[in-house]
Amino acid sequence: MTPRMTANDDYVLLDAWRAGDRNAGDKLLRRHFDSLYCFFRNKVDAGMDDLIQRTFLALVKAKDQFRKQSSFRTYLFTVARHELYRHYRQLKRQRAAVDLAAQSVEDLGTSPSRILARHKEQQILLAALRKIPVDLQIAIELHYWEGFSTSAIASVLGIPHGTAKSRLRRAREALEVAMKRVAASPDARRSTMMNFERWAQSIRRCVEPGGDGGE
Repeated sequence: MTPRMTANDDYVLLDAWRAGDRNAGDKLLRRHFDSLYCFFRNKVDAGMDDLIQRTFLALVKAKDQFRKQSSFRTYLFTVARHELYRHYRQLKRQRAAVDLAAQSVEDLGTSPSRILARHKEQQILLAALRKIPVDLQIAIELHYWEGFSTSAIASVLGIPHGTAKSRLRRAREALEVAMKRVAASPDARRSTMMNFERWAQSIRRCVEPGGDGGE
């Protein structure tokens, strides 16, 4: 029987890949592909595979910057956020034109491909997420999709732990305001907010490879 891999094995695979073991790199990619796919899918309109590849290549190149003081997944999403930022900056072609703390996916002019969602609550949340600042969107998604603590979110966003707590609270508030704009009716918005955690977690299945919005 093949031993079940643990989170610590990510470090082993990463070190082996950096030492030239391409098979280790393939295993690492397979372990985290779905999470990265979800991270990018609701934020870009094209080039997801390229962004995933660039994220993993950055992991290899930045080996001296990773001291293993955080979990591998925290490090992975930190790198992914930087690659997303670079992607938006290249689209704008102006370094000063991108501010992920203030601009939303909608503001940045990207139109992610249509994501299949069976329920109106999921449709409302997916649309609303694109209307709040990207860093707030990331905080919401990491918390509800990946189970990240506020400490891990702080690491990804490069902010103090206490700030991450208030950032997540602000994200919820901004999302509620955005839902008022996109909900077809007050009842639809109310239904979404009454079971917010359930719907927030369920939309991850909508954005997974082959996701169908089921529960």
